[in-house]
Amino acid sequence: MNENFKSGFVAIIGRPNVGKSTLMNHLIGQKIAITSKKPQTTRNRIQTVYTCDQGQIVFLDTPGIHKAKNKLGEYMVAVAERTLKEVDAIMWLVEPTTFIGAGERHIAEQLQQVGVPVILIINKIDTVKKEEILPAIDTYRKICDFAEIIPCSALRGQNTEDIIDSIFKYLPYGPMFYDEDTVTDQPQRQIVAEIIREKALHALDAEIPHGIAVAIDRMKERPGKNLMYDIEATIICERESHKGIIIGKGGTMLKKIGSNARYELERMLEAKVNLKLWVKVKKDWRDSDFMIKNFGYDKKEI
Repeated sequence: MNENFKSGFVAIIGRPNVGKSTLMNHLIGQKIAITSKKPQTTRNRIQTVYTCDQGQIVFLDTPGIHKAKNKLGEYMVAVAERTLKEVDAIMWLVEPTTFIGAGERHIAEQLQQVGVPVILIINKIDTVKKEEILPAIDTYRKICDFAEIIPCSALRGQNTEDIIDSIFKYLPYGPMFYDEDTVTDQPQRQIVAEIIREKALHALDAEIPHGIAVAIDRMKERPGKNLMYDIEATIICERESHKGIIIGKGGTMLKKIGSNARYELERMLEAKVNLKLWVKVKKDWRDSDFMIKNFGYDKKEI
């Protein structure tokens, strides 16, 4: 192994909907975490791997830190805060603004105590005028001692090329944690479920913000000359009224979700996909054993 090879773990944190998953997908070079304009899209800690001649970075894309309103929210916050104690460096994503709310100040207070380098990523610079970026940098510089501050647009790929080099400055020398062709530790079925959930989030109105989950009931490779998967999945919602919205008049909405999901799944799996979707109501699933079973929630950890 190259004696100059570096490796380490880097947490990506920030308030909900600041673009953490979008940035990680961009840096890795392929889609791992789902993205949506709706908050709290990432529900667990998605671990992805970037490997090059210089070294290996293991990214931990955490759920957004926010005020929890239920057990799922408590779990998401606990995962994000616990991750800060397990990494070699932290990337904190914020938006380009001079207003720093209570949520951001709470994160800044935590970061002052972790004792590892923190790189501030001011994301979404494509949404503001250029003259607004420097004041935002100056505002954040005053609330935390950052190793570096990098303004960028993860969505547009603007000014993201220096992020990897900046991270390697703060990682220790060491061996690979994963094989060089590994890009994620997520089970294939979980990624499939997340892609279906993403397409549902994109298609549905604000009436159903993030109160849905997707369970993969069956995923099997069909024998034959041409690779094909049979996938059956259930979209879980909290109310009967939500079920009607998800299905849509004459099943149009469910067909749209299925069609969009099938297109992306076929690209990811490089195979034909026979996708069947159902919708099931499970009241208050975010405070139930369903959440514990599907998201790894452990009462001892909260």
